[in-house]
Amino acid sequence: MARVVAELLLTVGLLFAALAFYLLVWTNVQTQAAQRDLLQEFRSQQEKSPGRSTEPSTGEGVNVLHIPRLGKDWEWVVVEGVDLDTLNDGPGHFPDTALPGEKGNFAVAGHRATHGEPFAHLDTLVEGDKIHVEAPDGWYTYQVTWSQIIAPTSTEVLAPSPGQPGKKPKVQSMTLITCHPRWGSTERLVVGAQLVEHRALGAGAPRT
Repeated sequence: MARVVAELLLTVGLLFAALAFYLLVWTNVQTQAAQRDLLQEFRSQQEKSPGRSTEPSTGEGVNVLHIPRLGKDWEWVVVEGVDLDTLNDGPGHFPDTALPGEKGNFAVAGHRATHGEPFAHLDTLVEGDKIHVEAPDGWYTYQVTWSQIIAPTSTEVLAPSPGQPGKKPKVQSMTLITCHPRWGSTERLVVGAQLVEHRALGAGAPRT
């Protein structure tokens, strides 16, 4: 009996180890590979036909995020859509929200753990931090203005005027959303920003 219990515990331990490897290592490898392909496709499309394209399709790379606070080499291709399969490839743009530079709310969700964990340290952003968005038609720089922890059901942060459903937007906003705490999903961490600069394609990347 003791031998059976020992073998059972060993099997369970191996299963947990395999699951941990998959979540902590293999999902990151898969996402990094997807990001390499998406970035290559984005750059290629940018060279062939610069400028804002038609409505993006689900899973397509629509722009590239650069957040200096998270590292000088931190860059992630934002994909269209926020279903789980799409988010496993990178941060996802909520389809019914604005695109960079448009009046309204450019809203993006991303994993905080596993699958490359792009928003793992989103909680380190502070008011005044810059977020650069490399779009097909140029660079858009947003500046962080607020952050808060909300319930998963608080979807008003996705409104054209974040937090004010029904109000007509007057500025170009950005909202970044991820799970909170990092290894849980009971709440959401939300970071808000507003557009402060636009550089045309060819003008060069903005200063950090």
